[in-house]
Amino acid sequence: MGTNATLEMNSQAFRLPGELQSAVRTALQECKNQNVVSRVWGKDATLWTGKDEGKWLGWLDVVRQSREGIPQLEAIAADIKSAGMSQVLLLGMGGSSLCPEVVAKTFGQAAGYPRLLVLDSTDPAQIASFDRSVNPSKTAYIVSSKSGSTLEPNILQRYFFDRARSVLGAEDAAKRFIAITDPGSQLEQLARREGFRHILAGVPSIGGRFSALSNFGVAPAAIAGIDLRSFLGRTEEMVLACRNPSVEENPGLMLGVVLGTLGSKGHDKITMISSPGVSDLGAWLEQLIAESTGKLGKGLVPVDGEHCGPPDVYGRDRLFVYLRLESDASAEQDRALQALERAGHPVVTISIADRYNLGQEFFRWEFATAIAGSLMGINPFDQPDVEAAKVEARKLTSEYERTGSLAAERPMAQERGIQLFTDDANVAQLKKGDSSVRAMIKAHLDRIQPGDYFALLAYVEMNERHVEALQTIRHAVRDRRRVATCLGFGPRFLHSTGQLYKGGPNTGVFLQITCADATDLPVPDQKYTFSVVKAAQARGDFQVLLDRRRRAVRVHLTAGLDQGLAFLRELVEAGLTR
Repeated sequence: MGTNATLEMNSQAFRLPGELQSAVRTALQECKNQNVVSRVWGKDATLWTGKDEGKWLGWLDVVRQSREGIPQLEAIAADIKSAGMSQVLLLGMGGSSLCPEVVAKTFGQAAGYPRLLVLDSTDPAQIASFDRSVNPSKTAYIVSSKSGSTLEPNILQRYFFDRARSVLGAEDAAKRFIAITDPGSQLEQLARREGFRHILAGVPSIGGRFSALSNFGVAPAAIAGIDLRSFLGRTEEMVLACRNPSVEENPGLMLGVVLGTLGSKGHDKITMISSPGVSDLGAWLEQLIAESTGKLGKGLVPVDGEHCGPPDVYGRDRLFVYLRLESDASAEQDRALQALERAGHPVVTISIADRYNLGQEFFRWEFATAIAGSLMGINPFDQPDVEAAKVEARKLTSEYERTGSLAAERPMAQERGIQLFTDDANVAQLKKGDSSVRAMIKAHLDRIQPGDYFALLAYVEMNERHVEALQTIRHAVRDRRRVATCLGFGPRFLHSTGQLYKGGPNTGVFLQITCADATDLPVPDQKYTFSVVKAAQARGDFQVLLDRRRRAVRVHLTAGLDQGLAFLRELVEAGLTR
């Protein structure tokens, strides 16, 4: 394949093979003919499915609203700072936690301001690790939940409120808490009843994953010392650019057309390569793309966290997006992306001047995702299959409240502290004479075909050691099978890529990983514990994958976690041998 042609505009460059560039130009002309830009800003639901999309476009106007709210947020930040709080622990999930996490990891701790930490897990070891790292006397807690009824932030709030109350007493504990939630929610009612220090409102016309530039993203940023006047001022520049009716000069529309058009041409694995200084942006993009597009058997598969490899480890289903931070660019990454371009892979390069342009990327990608959804003929603002897993998890936690236990399970194979589980349909494909764990893992990996993706769904503590072990496994699969790979930690991925895995195209091969927790923590006022909640979420997630007839196997590690992951790596590497 020859050298890619290049289109450049608004800090982004598109290097596409000739046939893909022609398809993009045709789609752009159609957008122009259909007045797509004016219809987006006119909140015309017929641009998508004609249902309720018009009710979910509040994110188009939220930057202006957030700029008007800067004085209030600066006052809250000053209040937290003057109270001597050196840490802020945000308790959230999905759209309520991923943007603050990006802000915390991208900006770090600002001089004189508290350090921002984000907890979005029900894993007891992970919760205990955060618990050990915070001092209630010096910590502000942000409980962040749009609906105010999401399980994870609610039970995390109970746990940490109980911990703070044991140290400070009920009244002083309440003054350490801040709520961010939509008006009238259960969380708002609780916050008023308990006397939380501050209550900040969400915008009901914005869904969770589009809420980065509302209070769910900007309030934690302000409290952490980010200069919102600069941050949102620059973001407004991107908002104005995305109003441009000239389709070739509209950055959000152009990117969305490339995503949607290339996805329809088989380049549906959107692979993010990020400069070190913005490395966590991919986790936010992962949710935005997967949850917005993965439904009705369609979907763009975001691939975050794969190390950039040589061209020959990739299939022809990739679209590479290089998020290049100009102030922290990697020469090694530059060379790797150039090699991919020379090999004929489509590459989008987005140049980010510095960290304060992060808000521009939030808006650019929100707009682009809405455009891609229009081209795909879907509603990018709903998440029908996320609720299915929640329903299954609620059934199991309710059962535990009634009986004091979860139903016993029978593994299809077990060996050296590893148990395997799946349903009869998957067993029929996997058992071909040899029913050992080793043979089953190999048979599962042999089901991976060109154009598929492989996903590790790990319900274990998310720490550097476990990430490294699982990254080794995913890269072994990528390099030997030449397929895209995904790595998600439960339950956070349930509110992100979980929608795509269940509602998107049936091209995923899934390996869920659960473990016997070495420690557990109580959930105040409930019989179930955090370990039980995590187990129920994993089982519910797995059951819906099976109901959707996905190729899925669960690996349960009954011995030590590190030992189990090492053995699993051995099994996978052996199973990849033809």
